[in-house]
Amino acid sequence: MTTFAKVLARQLPTDPGRPLVTFYDGATAERVELSVTTYANWVAKTASLLTEEHDLERGQRLAVDLPAHWLGTVFLGAAWTVGLAVVGPDDEADAVVCGPGSLERWASRADDLPVLACSLLPLGVRFAQPVPRGVHDVGIDVWSQPDSFISHDPAQPDDLATAGGYGDRTHAETWGAAAVGSLVSDGGRLLSEANPASPPGLASLTEPLARGGSLVLVVHSEPERLTATYVAERATARFP
Repeated sequence: MTTFAKVLARQLPTDPGRPLVTFYDGATAERVELSVTTYANWVAKTASLLTEEHDLERGQRLAVDLPAHWLGTVFLGAAWTVGLAVVGPDDEADAVVCGPGSLERWASRADDLPVLACSLLPLGVRFAQPVPRGVHDVGIDVWSQPDSFISHDPAQPDDLATAGGYGDRTHAETWGAAAVGSLVSDGGRLLSEANPASPPGLASLTEPLARGGSLVLVVHSEPERLTATYVAERATARFP
């Protein structure tokens, strides 16, 4: 398991319908569940969006400026599928994906690099109001992309999976560390409040993926509700 594509491909034939990423937002009562197949389809659509619509190529960098959200896990997977290194919002990048909270900041950069904005509304739909000039609304653009993606220049084990504020780590290093991580056991279900699209929370996605498990990502939840979710989702471990 030396690249994201190999990690995901290993799981698709064995149990494609099992939950891979489950998302709860206590503020909106939203619950989204992505099976292995559904997650792979979202990753494929997003990878195609990055390459076909915005001409991003293996070796370039994508800044992921999203709060804890299921779309963050999708953009991480799409970046790694394309061969992009994931970096933080304060690092140099060739493109950025942001949410409503940082849209104003990145709109001013839309003439310099591709700015993809996610509304973070249920079902990944478009913003209720038009986004600023030059910004690309993911909720509009992603749906026309195909459900499968084959890279003509796939990521290699020695390519950087992360850089900048995340630290420079190759695909081989990323997935090697995830495979022996201690957050979740093989096949386990990890409940986490950490943002996967952040240096402290990245392992909350990579470890379940590498170990045939799954992630339950919860935001804006009270302690009592968090405990109830842990039980209802049959989680086996909790992070942080």
